[in-house]
Amino acid sequence: MMAQSAIAPVTLAQQLTVKDVRNALKAGWQDFAACPVYGLFFAAFYVVGGLGLVYGLSRMGQGWWLIPIMAGFPLLAPFSAVGLYEVSRRREAGLPIGWRGVLGALGGKGDEQLILMGAIVFVAFSFWMILAHGIFAIFLGESGIGGQTGGLLLSPDAIMMLLVGSAVGGIFALGLFAITVVSLPMLVDREVDFITAIIVSLGVVRSNKRVMMGWALLVAVTLTLAMLPFFAGLLVVLPVLGHATWHLYRRAVNHA
Repeated sequence: MMAQSAIAPVTLAQQLTVKDVRNALKAGWQDFAACPVYGLFFAAFYVVGGLGLVYGLSRMGQGWWLIPIMAGFPLLAPFSAVGLYEVSRRREAGLPIGWRGVLGALGGKGDEQLILMGAIVFVAFSFWMILAHGIFAIFLGESGIGGQTGGLLLSPDAIMMLLVGSAVGGIFALGLFAITVVSLPMLVDREVDFITAIIVSLGVVRSNKRVMMGWALLVAVTLTLAMLPFFAGLLVVLPVLGHATWHLYRRAVNHA
């Protein structure tokens, strides 16, 4: 029997396993296969947005910005899946699924708690972009790199910039992952304040470090790979991971 610990109004699983992750991914795929239109709808915003950024930044000679933007995309992914959490919630509960209910979930339970979490995610992404710009300025600020990234990205300074940026970005992303991985689906599921949801999310990560760190790595790697073929992979990967996150939340948190 899975060990649990009490925190806030819930009990948390303390022995999540790789099998729980596999089951969550399987359930996530089943949700996507059953209701693909919702997953494709939400993912399409990011595919179109990504292609628009590539075109716009290339035209402005600022192609190097694509590196921090793509690196920071996993920061936005949890909030982008809010509508998908609602689809999974309704399927699990046997409730009718429609656009009104799914889109309505983006506003939360009418208490602005989900909106406040969205603001935290947006501020975090903005702060990451500021950090990325600072790291670029330190290592390549005088290089005149602009949009000509080819040879300079193989220079020692550029390689060091990528290493430092990856380390800083990884730490930053891990912190945001810890406060959102459970809090966002919980805010869709229950009427709780966002502080309580964050505490529960941190508790799940702390109690299941190995499995949750593995999940974070899986999400980061698969989203990155999905962006490589002109962002097209996001049309499948983003919805499946979104639905799977809901099911992992349901395995990790039992409400009192």
